[in-house]
Amino acid sequence: MHPPQPTAEPSSNDTVERDLTTGDAPAVLGSPASGADRAPRTFDVVIAGCGPTGAMLAAELRLHDVRVLVLEKETGPKSFVRIVGLHMRSLELLAMRGLLDRVLEHGRRRPAAGFFAAINKPAPQGLDSAHAYLLGIPQPIIERLLEEHAVELGAQVRRGRAVAGLEQDDEGVTVELADGERLRARYLVGCDGSRSTVRKLLGVGFPGEPSRNDTLMGEMEVGVPQEEIAAKLAEVGGTHQRLSLRPFGRGSYSVIVPAAGVSDRTEPPTLEDFQRQLRAIANTDFGVHSPRWLSRFGDATRLAERYRVGRVLLAGDAAHIHPPIGGQGLNLGVQDAFNLGWKLAAQIRGWAPRTLLDTYHAERHPVAEDVLDNTRAQMELLSTEPGPRAVRRLLTELMDFNEVNRHLIEKITAIGIRYDFGEGPDLLGRRMRDIDVKQGRLYDLLRHGRGLLLDRTERLTVGGWSDRVDHLADPTAALDVPCVLLRPDGHIAWIGDDQQDLDDHLSRWFGEPAH
Repeated sequence: MHPPQPTAEPSSNDTVERDLTTGDAPAVLGSPASGADRAPRTFDVVIAGCGPTGAMLAAELRLHDVRVLVLEKETGPKSFVRIVGLHMRSLELLAMRGLLDRVLEHGRRRPAAGFFAAINKPAPQGLDSAHAYLLGIPQPIIERLLEEHAVELGAQVRRGRAVAGLEQDDEGVTVELADGERLRARYLVGCDGSRSTVRKLLGVGFPGEPSRNDTLMGEMEVGVPQEEIAAKLAEVGGTHQRLSLRPFGRGSYSVIVPAAGVSDRTEPPTLEDFQRQLRAIANTDFGVHSPRWLSRFGDATRLAERYRVGRVLLAGDAAHIHPPIGGQGLNLGVQDAFNLGWKLAAQIRGWAPRTLLDTYHAERHPVAEDVLDNTRAQMELLSTEPGPRAVRRLLTELMDFNEVNRHLIEKITAIGIRYDFGEGPDLLGRRMRDIDVKQGRLYDLLRHGRGLLLDRTERLTVGGWSDRVDHLADPTAALDVPCVLLRPDGHIAWIGDDQQDLDDHLSRWFGEPAH
């Protein structure tokens, strides 16, 4: 076993939170499971971390009957009520698994606009999604819903359990917990956040830039009319792009203000910190009071050098961190899990092509690189320096062109991603939008995490792959091409109408046919 080595902690974007509804610090609920309640000690996959990434991954694995244990070091759910935004691609993924209606009950829809560097432009025309909106939802609720989904499918979750050591061999991974218990799994996935113990135990590099600019963010009530707030923001907004007060519902406002001068980032911020910073920038604190939650985050930007080392993989914030501007972090992690889940299940079930699991890094690492770059660009555009301010004014003009506005929104919301599947039509490697088919909606056919051949010719077959790929012959499907082969994550793996060519691509993505 190799316990964590004492290393310098990289600056992270982990928020330091203060929950004002229950007390000065987040409540700790529940207690570790007793020995009598412990699950079996051998699993197909152990997941470290039960945030949105870990819970989504567990659910995806359970769709394929993989034995999953999720370890969460916290003994209870987060108590602070920060609102997060689910972007279009994440909403599509939830729709594919039949979860979207459950999530929509707890969220609030907002236009798909104003994401890039908080430049206030309307939603672009022509967004290619049935879910062209942002869904604001309290973070504890989305985490609870995803965990409940995983448990309903048969995943085991054990709270108060932290990974302290790991050792892997040709057959699997031995995981040592902080209390000395040992578990055995065929694979281990670190979804344990920016300060990931799993990543450190692996010795995977996490290069990037430390935090330079901290920001305070919270939800609270104000003591002045909206008109006065709008006038003051118009007065100072040209030089202070990181200042924001927006109505949040329930009579409260979302307040964002630079944290310069608030020195101790290890301590949760206070209402007095917000009041002082607001007065320093706007010459008024807007009468803010009665905070519901307060937090502080940095703009550290880091990307793991590798997402896989043997039988251990990384996902979510364990693999990448970046400033929260644009609201991409949670979405990026959930999409990691969606990409990895079916591939890891295929490896365990024994039908994965030899290189399938390696495509996880090959596909998702460049996506994270792009997110890190766009958040770097956005942070520059929030600068008060003359150069970045001039660039911001120019980009604001360019975003009046619908194509520019749409490109940036598609980048932020991840519907513009195209994986490199080789030469082929532009649709190849892109996600398939939800369309009408004779059985209803396309995404309803993807709920079980299997591949799908959508066949307008009614001539093709999935043959020996029918145990892992469904077939819908539908000449009325709203497609501009004869047939598409969809992976379980909804990306287009093949386009055409030739059976032999289809068989070759079925083998590429779904292994050898069953005999």
